[in-house]
Amino acid sequence: MPEPGVSAHLRLAVVGVVVLSLFVALFSRLLYLQVMDAKEFEVQARNNRVRIVYEAAPRGRILDRHDRVLVDNRAANVITLSREAAKESPAVVDRLAALLGVAAESIAKRVNDPRFSPFTPVPVVDEASEEAIIFVREHQDEFEGVEATRIAQRTYPHGTLAAHLLGNVRKANQAELDAHRAEQYRPGDDIGKAGVELAYEKWLRGDPGETRLEVDANDRVVRTLYRKPPVPGHDVRLTVDLDVQRAAEAALARSLGAARGAVDRQERKNFLAPAGSAVVVDPRDGAVRALASAPTYDPAIFVGGIPIEDYKVLLDPANHFPLTNRAIGGGYSPASTFKLATAIAGLKEGLIEPRTTIEDTGVYRLRNCKGDRCVYQNAGRVPYGRVDLARALTVSSDVYFYSMGAQFWTQRSTYGDAMQEAARDLGLGRRTGIELAGEIKGVVPDPAIRKQRNEDNPVAFPNGQWRTGDNINLSIGQGEMVVSPLQLAQAYATFAKGGRAFVPRIASDVIAAGEAVEGGQRPVPAETFGPKPLREMDLPAEVRDPILAGLRGVVSDPKGTAAGAFSGFPLSTFSVAGKTGTAQVTGKQDTALFSAFGPVEDPAWVVTVVLEEAGFGGAVAAPVARRIFDAIIGRGVDAAAPDVVASGVD
Repeated sequence: MPEPGVSAHLRLAVVGVVVLSLFVALFSRLLYLQVMDAKEFEVQARNNRVRIVYEAAPRGRILDRHDRVLVDNRAANVITLSREAAKESPAVVDRLAALLGVAAESIAKRVNDPRFSPFTPVPVVDEASEEAIIFVREHQDEFEGVEATRIAQRTYPHGTLAAHLLGNVRKANQAELDAHRAEQYRPGDDIGKAGVELAYEKWLRGDPGETRLEVDANDRVVRTLYRKPPVPGHDVRLTVDLDVQRAAEAALARSLGAARGAVDRQERKNFLAPAGSAVVVDPRDGAVRALASAPTYDPAIFVGGIPIEDYKVLLDPANHFPLTNRAIGGGYSPASTFKLATAIAGLKEGLIEPRTTIEDTGVYRLRNCKGDRCVYQNAGRVPYGRVDLARALTVSSDVYFYSMGAQFWTQRSTYGDAMQEAARDLGLGRRTGIELAGEIKGVVPDPAIRKQRNEDNPVAFPNGQWRTGDNINLSIGQGEMVVSPLQLAQAYATFAKGGRAFVPRIASDVIAAGEAVEGGQRPVPAETFGPKPLREMDLPAEVRDPILAGLRGVVSDPKGTAAGAFSGFPLSTFSVAGKTGTAQVTGKQDTALFSAFGPVEDPAWVVTVVLEEAGFGGAVAAPVARRIFDAIIGRGVDAAAPDVVASGVD
């Protein structure tokens, strides 16, 4: 056994080494904290006493082409309450309720409303009195978690006017925050969600302000260390004309209402006429003058956050989806307005000549075919007798175009898909490139697309074969053909300008906020958005002239399908050419279409109108265009124009 004295001495030595090591470690840590890293911890301590408050910048205004304000801002007194304070201090809620003269339960409900961002204080009142604002500021120690401030809110001086075009602003969601991380968006920031507000977000947003406050241990402000005021966003000047936009919406609403009062003779009930759209563009440079969609909504409902109940109303199918911009997002069969493409294909390929005639008996029978599917007819089986191309366009002889469609297919080894090629050259079946989100691509069907759809989804597309009847339907814009109203306007704009097409544009330029127009002189724009040439379509005079003659007859000839709608219009001083269309969709009432341009000699306006389940194009769509042209030439939408043309067809 080891000696007891040696063992105790050894244990004492070990304990001494351990204690010495602990003192060395403690001394080293103190030296690090107090000397070597003192600066870093001094900075951290200073930061712990600093609060950073961000202030959203007022968004830029949206103006029409004549500098009239379409969207503005207003100063609003807002009182907010943090969710933490509401949860931890019920007394604050009670004091705030007493000050505002509301029930504490209503404030609690507001604080828990899911429409508000979970990251920012909740506005418990959007329009606080000056007295309430001052009281909260003077008694801040009694209102912990409460802030009284003045913010800029979006206002819409013209109510629902141009709602789909202008769009709306709401709180950014997480996906948007992630996408805009480089632009330093923060939780609770507003962001454009649709329309111009979304398309020109980077110009409209502005530069947020920043204030750094020194606070004490109780989070009371000691002093302001730094303040950078917010810089308002730029104003965006549009190509849109407020007067034309107002006329388009008024005419659209009026004709939809008149259609609902008319009887569908086939269905033996009134037309539903639930929705529609109207587009007005300048074919010379692609400038959009008006973009109307019905039903519409009030964008002001989104200011400050939209209640869930109101949002559900907007999404309810029974209300026909008022948030949908049908001018760019609605898909329709173009019906007889497509005859423009068929006529171009026939003349360019040499299938017909301008004077080629057929005898229109009102019915077209497909050769070597038996059964009801082999018989195609004009609307109402009306016979038009001997017609050439121009006359066929004027009276809308389906039989004339049925014959062309059949010949294109039976002689496809020579002509290929000539109708489809002409349609694509006019811009159909592809997005126009307009800045607004939500534009559909559309469809120009052909044998290859039919086959591919069948292979990809045989349940939805059981028929993978293209036959003569498909070409016949396509010749008058029926079948699987889908266009948006804007695309249809683009097609007629291309034809109106002899084959030259531009990208439709909404904005003309942006200017620094607050730079008013003085003495008739506009400020120098920060950026200008000029015309963008899109494509050139070969339209020689021998192709364009006979088609133009037929389109002019649609409006001016006594037998023209839109003649009734333009009765009394001064065509001698402002000539108009156009084409009506009536789209037939299984299980639905007829959809009315009309696309026109003028003055014919130097086209400056293209107007396209679509009214869902409202009847014949000549009866209800053409009157809308007529009223828009009335407004363009200064006659006003209340000029002597009919609401519904009883004799209108196609």
